[in-house]
Amino acid sequence: MNWDRIEGNWKQFRGEAQAQWGKLTNDDVDVVNGNRDKLIGKIQERYGKERDEAERDVDSWLDRLN
Repeated sequence: MNWDRIEGNWKQFRGEAQAQWGKLTNDDVDVVNGNRDKLIGKIQERYGKERDEAERDVDSWLDRLN
């Protein structure tokens, strides 16, 4: 699955993102609104991760959605 599909259907995927990253609030996923960079930033913020680690987490999540 590519990120364009996630971005275009964010309302469908937001619950899966919150299930994956339970520390993300509803406000967080509203701000993300399908934007990959914003999701990475929120994961960094909530989990105290480095950017490259958060990017790997997002890529891994994307692979599991396939």
